[in-house]
Amino acid sequence: MTAGTEPDADAPRLPLPEFIALLAMMFAMTAFSIDAMLPAMPEIAAELSPGAPNRAQLIITSFVFGMGTGTFLTGPLSDALGRRPVIIGGVVLYCLGAALAWAAPTLELVLAARVLQGLGVAGPRVAAMALVRDLYSGRQMARIVSFTMMIFTLVPAVAPLLGSFIIAGFGWRGIFPAFIAFAVIATTWFWARQAETLPVRSRRPLRFGTLIAAVREILTHRLVLMVIAAMMLAFASLFSVLSSTQQVFDQGYGLAGSFPRWFAVIAGVAGLASVLNARLVVRLGMRRMVTTTFAFQVVNSGIMVLVFAMGWLPEALSFWAYLYWTISVFFMAGLTIGNLNVLALEPMGHIAGTAVSVVTAVATVLSVIVAVPIGLAFDGTPVPLMAGVFVCTALALPITLRLPRPTEG
Repeated sequence: MTAGTEPDADAPRLPLPEFIALLAMMFAMTAFSIDAMLPAMPEIAAELSPGAPNRAQLIITSFVFGMGTGTFLTGPLSDALGRRPVIIGGVVLYCLGAALAWAAPTLELVLAARVLQGLGVAGPRVAAMALVRDLYSGRQMARIVSFTMMIFTLVPAVAPLLGSFIIAGFGWRGIFPAFIAFAVIATTWFWARQAETLPVRSRRPLRFGTLIAAVREILTHRLVLMVIAAMMLAFASLFSVLSSTQQVFDQGYGLAGSFPRWFAVIAGVAGLASVLNARLVVRLGMRRMVTTTFAFQVVNSGIMVLVFAMGWLPEALSFWAYLYWTISVFFMAGLTIGNLNVLALEPMGHIAGTAVSVVTAVATVLSVIVAVPIGLAFDGTPVPLMAGVFVCTALALPITLRLPRPTEG
């Protein structure tokens, strides 16, 4: 690490268990906002887009697009103003977007409100990660992020089931007030307990020239550029599956009614990836973890594309093979995205907030561009989805194999 990038030893720290739980709540706003919408997609399609039901998938990717776009600004703002104002301000914008989505009469207006919601969630998403970098670094930081993700995975496990209960009682629009309630609870806890971690002496004034210089430093660093490319492909794989999996369960296997319970199984099993990563990352390092994971998924998805396209599986085994494959994609995300984030931040500790913003924003926005056509290619079978993930991971693997050490960047 370069000089001046060590965590501040005097920065206020919560007890580690509470700190991890609080971070998990901050990150969970994103997962809850995506996964609770999945069981609502058939109703949204029927009410707002009956002639083109695949367009209901955009309820997911519009939120992700807004989140990625907002990420460009939230990091520099958190480096200039501190972590707390950006987190709290972002939550206010998130709640406004949720309220507008609740009232919107057309799909286009719902999607616009979802973009606004995504812009808001970028605040806690980015500033919370920079907050971790303020206090910890290296493999210890990776370990804390892994433990955070371990708790965070409980939200994807229960969000669709909770969403289905809300839909049953209040209709699909009732999900949006639930988003507001969750955000208010998490932010109140944060406001009451977590002190500011970025001292005034370490803040970077929000000047255009300074921002351009920081962005140039980030986007000309060889390691960071390679990490962005790999992260984009990992995100694209994950968002493709998130956008299409409800339709596969519904139209492919006739399991729309039990989808929330199956998704809880998927997320619960995939959550073990964070447990595994926390145990292995300190010993093996981030590079080996992500490279091995991508290599496995290339082989795994390649076999699945061949087996499903050729119809080699008996009908009784098809669903179970798809379920296994979906779990493997979520598992891959748990073993790669957090580690790639840490790899990108390692040489950028002196501009951690801006680095998180640029890396996450570029990777997220580009991943949506890749994920949308993969999701919209849905044809009633999982083959287009599997083929898309195969291509993404086949492109990511050679990138991670060539990742330089931070000192080489």
